[in-house]
Amino acid sequence: MSVSPSLSISTPILFSMSTGELLGIEPHELEFPFELKKQISCPLQLSNKTDNYVAFKVKTTNPKKYSVRPNTGMVLPRSTCDIIVTMQAQKEAPPDMQCKDKFLLQSARAKDGATTKDITPEMFTKGAGHTVEECKLRVIYVSPPQPPSPVPEGSEEGSSPRGSVSENGNANDSEFTNARASISKLTEEKNNAIKQNNELRQELELLRREGYKNRATGVSFLFVIFIGLLGIILGYLMKKT
Repeated sequence: MSVSPSLSISTPILFSMSTGELLGIEPHELEFPFELKKQISCPLQLSNKTDNYVAFKVKTTNPKKYSVRPNTGMVLPRSTCDIIVTMQAQKEAPPDMQCKDKFLLQSARAKDGATTKDITPEMFTKGAGHTVEECKLRVIYVSPPQPPSPVPEGSEEGSSPRGSVSENGNANDSEFTNARASISKLTEEKNNAIKQNNELRQELELLRREGYKNRATGVSFLFVIFIGLLGIILGYLMKKT
C-alpha cells in the first residue's frame, strides 16, 4: 500500500487553490461519501500542460488515515496521470461531518526522458533554479446517496386510492385470479359431493326395493309349500275313508 508522506502544518508553505502552470488538477477538493467502517476512495487526475516532463509528489497531514497510489510519479508532456486517494475505514464520524485533513501536491519540471526512479527530494526544493509549484487540496465529507423510498406513490398526500389501485394493478389482478381459482375449485368439490350423495341415495333405494322383492318371493314360496302339504294330507285322509 502506497502511503503519502506526512505534511507538517507548521511548515511555512504558500498554497494555491488555482491550477498551476505545470499541472492541471481535477478536482480541487477531495470528496468522500463518508460511511462508518467502510474504505472509501476518491479519484484525482493530473494533466501536464507543458511540453516538458513533470514530476509530482503528494503529501497529507494525516498519512495513517489515507493512502495515495501513486504518491510520486512522472507525467509525460501533454499527458494525464490518474491518482487514487483512499481513506481507511473509520470507526466514528467527526463532529458535524467536518474534516480538517489536507493534501499538498508538489510538481516540478524534470529532464526529458526522466522516470519515477529519477525523482529525488531535492527536485521539490525551491531555489537552485528549480521550478516548483504547490497546490493545497482539502478534504470534504459528503453524505452517501440515499436509497429510494419504499413508500408507494399512491400513499402520498393528494393521491387518490384509485390511483394506488391502478399503479398496483398487476398485484391486484394476480390476487383476483387466485381468488377466482379457489372459488372454482370449491364449487367443483361441492358438485362432486352432491353427485356422490345422489348416487348413494339411488343405491340405497335399489337395495331397499330388492329387499322387499325378496321378502315377497319368500312368502309366496312358503304359501305354495303350505298348500301342497295340505293337499297331501287331505288326499291321505280321503283314502282312509
